[in-house]
Amino acid sequence: MDESNLVKVVFRQEYEGDDEVDVECPWAEALGGNKYRLKNFPFYTYGISFDDVFEAEPAYDDERPYLTKVIEKSGHKTLRLQLPQSIQESPECRQILDDLNAMDCGYEGNGHRFFVINVQPHCDFDAVVGFINGCDLDWEYADPTYEQLFPNGE
Repeated sequence: MDESNLVKVVFRQEYEGDDEVDVECPWAEALGGNKYRLKNFPFYTYGISFDDVFEAEPAYDDERPYLTKVIEKSGHKTLRLQLPQSIQESPECRQILDDLNAMDCGYEGNGHRFFVINVQPHCDFDAVVGFINGCDLDWEYADPTYEQLFPNGE
């Protein structure tokens, strides 16, 4: 990948019935024609994962491209988790990330307790979810979302 094609894009996550807005500015590969390929793990935005292709256009009197829609899924999936303690203070918490890495999942942290987990297309998604559930952690589905996986609220 040519790093000169990398640009900062804007993901704006609004929440229904709430004034709260999360904004993040990940790196993406410019593909031309308002199309981009995500090259970071999303911390706040739902429904998009690493290497997904999406459309983005300037908005809000801002020249930067804002995500408008996902065009092509890459097969990567995104989970987010909050560890009970800092990985710097807890060998057990550090081990959780090491075990996820051994399952071939990537991760990126925001601090030492909040992590985005990238489940690669070849990984056993159910096994990863089962492992995280077995660790009794606060976590969520980000892509696919819980609603997408369990449309009847199962």
